[in-house]
Amino acid sequence: MVSFFIVYAVIILYVFNNLTYSLCIQREIPEERHPKIFRTINILITILLFSSYIEILFT
Repeated sequence: MVSFFIVYAVIILYVFNNLTYSLCIQREIPEERHPKIFRTINILITILLFSSYIEILFT
């Protein structure tokens, strides 16, 4: 179960990073803001994945 969820989390993070990159390119966001945007989105997605894992674990 844990290994499945880790693989799932990596795939989700990869997809969201690709979507974030596409957003940055499409909206012509300056290069110096990219790391902050990626960091924010990755932290939020990680919190979401962690909380969903905890919910699955305790139900």
